[in-house]
Amino acid sequence: MSALSKLKLVASKKERSVSPVIARRNKLAGKIEEQLLFATAQRDGQIYAPKRLKNVTDKETGERKTIEATKRIKEWYWTNNAGKIHLSIRYGSKTLELAKGKYAIELNTGNELLATLATIKEAVLAGELDDAISQASDKLKAGFTK
Repeated sequence: MSALSKLKLVASKKERSVSPVIARRNKLAGKIEEQLLFATAQRDGQIYAPKRLKNVTDKETGERKTIEATKRIKEWYWTNNAGKIHLSIRYGSKTLELAKGKYAIELNTGNELLATLATIKEAVLAGELDDAISQASDKLKAGFTK
C-alpha cells in the first residue's frame, strides 16, 4: 500500500484573490485589534509599541538596509469634558458613520471601551458595517483621482 493511498485527496485550489468586501472587513478588523491592544496596554500602565520593517538608504554608502521601526498608532478614543470616553471607528483617514449623523460611541469606563471594541470587531467580521466601510473606501479612492 502506497503512502498516498492512506491520505484523503480532494480536488481543491486555493483562491488567489479575496473579494474587496472581505479584504476591507479584514483590514478594519486588524486595525480594531490594534486599538484593543493599545487600550489594554494603557489600562495596564504599559506601552504598546508594535514594530514594522522599514527600508532605508544609508546616505554615506548608498546601501539599502532593512531596519525595525516603531509603528505609529493613533488613538480612536478620547475623553470629553464630562469625563466620558468617546470612540470613533476609522477606516483609513475617514471616520465611519455608525448611524445617521452618529460618528462616535459614548462610554463610561476603560473596561467598557475594551468590550465595545471587541463587539465592533465582531460586527465588522459579520458584515454589519459593510455599507459604511464601502462609503469610506469610496471617499478615500476619490481623493487619489485628479
